[in-house]
Amino acid sequence: MIKVTRSAVIDAPIGVVWSLIRDFNSHWAWHPAVGPSRIEGDEPADQVGCVRNFALKDGNRIREQLIALSDREHVSTYCILDATLPMRRYVATVRLSRVTDGDRTFWHWQSTFDVPRGREREFADLVGRGVYEAGFQGVRDWLRAHGRRPWSMRDQGPARDGGGIAEAIARGPAAGRSRGPVAGQAVFVERHGGPDVLALRATSAPPPGPGEARIRQTAIGINYIDVYVRKGQYPLLSPPAVPGMEAAGVVVDVGEGVSNVAPGDRVAYACVPPGSYATVRTMAAAPLVRLPATIDDETAAAAMLKGLSAEYLLFRLRRVGAGDTILVHAAAGGLGLLLCQWASRLGATVLGTVSTEDKARTARAHGCAHPIVAPDARFADRVLELTSDRGADVVYDGLGADAADENLRAVATTGLWVSYGQATGPLPPIDPGRLEARSISLARPVLFHFTEDPRRLAEMSARLFDAIERNLLTVRVGGRWPLGAAADAHHALESRGTTGSLLLLP
Repeated sequence: MIKVTRSAVIDAPIGVVWSLIRDFNSHWAWHPAVGPSRIEGDEPADQVGCVRNFALKDGNRIREQLIALSDREHVSTYCILDATLPMRRYVATVRLSRVTDGDRTFWHWQSTFDVPRGREREFADLVGRGVYEAGFQGVRDWLRAHGRRPWSMRDQGPARDGGGIAEAIARGPAAGRSRGPVAGQAVFVERHGGPDVLALRATSAPPPGPGEARIRQTAIGINYIDVYVRKGQYPLLSPPAVPGMEAAGVVVDVGEGVSNVAPGDRVAYACVPPGSYATVRTMAAAPLVRLPATIDDETAAAAMLKGLSAEYLLFRLRRVGAGDTILVHAAAGGLGLLLCQWASRLGATVLGTVSTEDKARTARAHGCAHPIVAPDARFADRVLELTSDRGADVVYDGLGADAADENLRAVATTGLWVSYGQATGPLPPIDPGRLEARSISLARPVLFHFTEDPRRLAEMSARLFDAIERNLLTVRVGGRWPLGAAADAHHALESRGTTGSLLLLP
């Protein structure tokens, strides 16, 4: 048995490299030794069990089968079913890992196989040099030629064989022709209640209709709105149904009339209706935003809902800048950390409430000038002390009931109190006279009203991505759970023991 191993570093983010090589039929586009290729039976090119039938440029032919694929681990395993080359029991694995230095990708390629006695060195060199090392360089060349864009069938050139193989490629899965349902898994809210009402079930995503896209999801954001939906406080679903507002993934196919995304695009979204807690999903294409090559899937899933919320809170509801003092509740949470960083970069002085000293250190490291440890929601005295009795120009409140009276004391005359969440319960009725007494404005904004206009969504996303790319914002992922452990993730979120954004990984 021969074992061949090669490794290389590719100067591109892992999401970009993975989006190229996870397509089991993409190798004809980037490998210099590979000629025309097709997936037999017109199956999706990322479906475990699919078979690719291709020609090498030296005239040999090979049939290989995809036997394992993990978007979470960035691993693909395949085997040779038959070939004109005398290779038997060939099994190969491709594994990608993130290199944090420069956001590059480490690629490990390994195989084992048998050949006729006496030809071991010949085939070890053929595979190691002619397949693996040539493949590394082929991907480098492809990325250089295409500006490190993610793989898409739009990058394919004209047919190269003048016949059925090229035609099969052109009309293949990534070209966007809708097929039957795609099997997957999803977390369902079985009934309204605590975290234990969440259950993993087998499901499927139907072919996209007009204006829709089908997405294979790679990372799913967890948000407090998911808790409200699960409990029935927000009437956005009727059990049994799938919760979740945010995810990132790759477009599988699209329906008629879709022009904002194409098959093979890496995308992310934050929108209603719920349904993101799934491995594959069919949904309206309009809310989908194409991801820059510099932003990986986990960052996107952790940043979309909270990042777009921070954008409208700081730039649209009221423009925050130098000279402003703001108060951010849950300053060490996912949205809180983004608000602290972005507002401080804009020149504002940031005060923030947290429940522990550890969270205070985290908030301070992300731009909160004055963390206030207030586990009992008593913070107004400290805010007034820090502002010489003036109060905060803007209070960003995701707490709700328990903080209402303190917020009224902490907000400055003519200031703005923004109530966008209710982690401690719904906001009680507020006597208008209490607001009028100091000309305080109370806002109850909803992100999805700001993003329903596609042009505004594009502007908000572009500003968010630019801030991440320029390191104005660091997206902190404070916890990752497999999709089936959604209940555990909700328990952790509600315990107030987490920091940063939380993710489910299919």
